[in-house]
Amino acid sequence: MTADAQTPVILITGGSRGVGAATARLAAARGYDVAFSYIANEAAALGVAGDVEACGRRALPVRADSSDPDQVARLFASVDDAFGRIDVLVNNAAIIARQSRLEDLGFERMQRIFAVNAIGPILCAQQAARRMSHRHGGRGGVVINISSASARLGSPNEYVDYAASKAALETFSTGFAKEVAREGIRVACIRPGHIYTEMHADGGEPGRVDRVKDSIPMGRGGQPEEVARAILWLASAEASFITNTVLDVTGGK
Repeated sequence: MTADAQTPVILITGGSRGVGAATARLAAARGYDVAFSYIANEAAALGVAGDVEACGRRALPVRADSSDPDQVARLFASVDDAFGRIDVLVNNAAIIARQSRLEDLGFERMQRIFAVNAIGPILCAQQAARRMSHRHGGRGGVVINISSASARLGSPNEYVDYAASKAALETFSTGFAKEVAREGIRVACIRPGHIYTEMHADGGEPGRVDRVKDSIPMGRGGQPEEVARAILWLASAEASFITNTVLDVTGGK
């Protein structure tokens, strides 16, 4: 399938599972060609690519660590080569580590979490701005940063470093949104709450959402597809006057 100059292109970091995979599938169903990055699970990435192609859209899975500036540059160059454009960037890639109190957090863990969750989106947004901004001859675009309700709640006794990295991402989004608001780029954050994804297993508690769901006003956890719908709405023309905002997808928590 060849690239169509009129088909919008979305790039999703961390697109092989969870919210990223759900966003890739929904974007394809809504007419986007889809590029996405992944770190290790090639089989999962190829599965998502197959789902995108089943919708009649082009898929470009790229192995890339978004915290590495050289790999980020190669990721965007791959998108340039394959599609010749980028319309939406979703900074979704993020990591957590095992639940822990602050006293027991290691320095290397802190560095890695901030590198992936805060610096990575900045590196990707930088590349996107160089392509989207009217200042650089771009046609404009949308950057959506995936934060977390933990940025507001703090995740005590579990992931205070993760929460702090997401709060940093939200502050970056505010500054970036104001910087490029007159250059054709809208910037917004999605703040998911407790969502049923594999990430909780990375933290050592696969059933975490079920444990805490009674604390959610809606009485249940969210599905990745519910977050994806919010992302694609913010990316759409229906949200054309929305920038520098955070949308909670938390079930009311």
